[in-house]
Amino acid sequence: MFNAPIPGQSLTTEPKNYPWENPPEYSNAEDALMWHMDRLDDPEKTKACLGLLELGLDVVTLTEGLLRGAVAEGIHTIDTSLIIGPVIHEYLTGTADAAGIEYKEGLSDNKMDMDALNSQINEQEARKILEDIDNEEDIDLSPMEEEPMQEEMPMEQPEMQEEKPKGLMARGVS
Repeated sequence: MFNAPIPGQSLTTEPKNYPWENPPEYSNAEDALMWHMDRLDDPEKTKACLGLLELGLDVVTLTEGLLRGAVAEGIHTIDTSLIIGPVIHEYLTGTADAAGIEYKEGLSDNKMDMDALNSQINEQEARKILEDIDNEEDIDLSPMEEEPMQEEMPMEQPEMQEEKPKGLMARGVS
C-alpha cells in the first residue's frame, strides 16, 4: 500500500546519480550506430537476438529494447535512438533473412487492422443471428450484407437567419 514513491522523492537524491543523467558517451549518431553494430556483430549477441525473433518477438520491439538499454546505460540519447533505429531494424531483419528465420516485422499495417476489425464485426453479427435462432425469433440477415445500403434522404437546407452580434464590442454606433 505504501510502496509508491513520495512526491518529490526524486529531488532528494544526488544529481547525476544515474547514467542517463550524465552526458552520453556518444553524441554523434554515427558513433552510436557503430557501437551498436560492434555489439550486434558478436556471435553470442546475434544468436540471442535471432533466438528472440524465433520465439515470436517482433523486430520493432527488439530494436526499441536495444536502443532503450543503450539510453539507460548512458551510451547515447533518446534523440540518437530515433535517428539510428531504422538502421538497426534493417540490420536485424537482414540478419534474420540471411539465417532463414521467420519473424514478425512489428510494423502496423492498416489493411491488417481493418481486416481484424471487419472480422470482429462479422463475428458479432453472427452471434446475434445465432442468438435469434436460439430464441426462435425471426432471423434478420440484413447485417450480413457486404455493403450496407444507406437510405438517401433529401437534403433540406434550413433557413439561414442572421445571428445578431453579442458582447460589448457588438453595439451599434449611433
